[in-house]
Amino acid sequence: MTSLRAPNRVKYRFNTPAGKVFDVVNIVVLTAVGALAILPFLYVFAASLATELEITTRPFFLWPSEVTTAAYQSILSSSVFVRAFVTTVVVTLVGTMIQLVLTALMAYPLAKVDLPGRRTIMALVVFTMVFSAGMIPTFLIVKELGLLDTYWALILPMAINPFSLIIIKNFFQELPKDLEESARIDGANELRVLRSVVMPLSKPVLATFALFYAVGIWNDYMSPLLYLSDQSKWTLQMILRQVTASASLSPDDLMTDVPPPAQGIKFAVVIVATIPVLLAYPFLQKHFAKGMLIGSVKG
Repeated sequence: MTSLRAPNRVKYRFNTPAGKVFDVVNIVVLTAVGALAILPFLYVFAASLATELEITTRPFFLWPSEVTTAAYQSILSSSVFVRAFVTTVVVTLVGTMIQLVLTALMAYPLAKVDLPGRRTIMALVVFTMVFSAGMIPTFLIVKELGLLDTYWALILPMAINPFSLIIIKNFFQELPKDLEESARIDGANELRVLRSVVMPLSKPVLATFALFYAVGIWNDYMSPLLYLSDQSKWTLQMILRQVTASASLSPDDLMTDVPPPAQGIKFAVVIVATIPVLLAYPFLQKHFAKGMLIGSVKG
């Protein structure tokens, strides 16, 4: 009888005046935290549409008094910026696909408890999480492999993330074994089982880490800085660094006779660099919460 009354007792406590005060305080605090997170982004967006005079004279505003798209016209007229944007999109898509495929191909056999040498391989995977090679050894490896000044240098060194591998491996272990056995009885080999049975059932965790991979590659600044010396191969983050440092693109790259707002270009580039990731999140949101929880229980 005690266990049956416990939920009613808890529910009653939250209906008391103290519980209502807690709800109000909780809502106020979460609203304040949310505002602190979104207000800077709204200011950047508003400043990207403002004139140079308004940006320099008004310390903070959420909408400009005079709307202008000169900053966006300037960056979109730059061949350097457009090329960097397209390059970043292609590298992100290809890199995310390669990381997902290689991680799944390694996680699937490690999910089999009867795999010979499984414990040794998992120990090596965990070892790489604790002890990384570091910047200089990684650079030397990339150089010896002939990957310098190529886009593969931005993808292959981070092709398999140990943490992601362990989570996906644990997810594969929790899948019903009867489905795999049924596919094998029908004549499917291991690759066919992985492609037709395991992967469709793993959409939540794969979508979650696809988002992680895509955001990581999209925001990667150190890899292009280290491995790309040819400016024609620069990614969007390198252009963003150049713009925020000099407040302008190269004059030779701007196909316009109107001087662009220097400060507005900074904010416009930040917005353009942020929007693609924001647009990708809603498509993966339904899998995000489930994918973060499933696969993280068993070891």
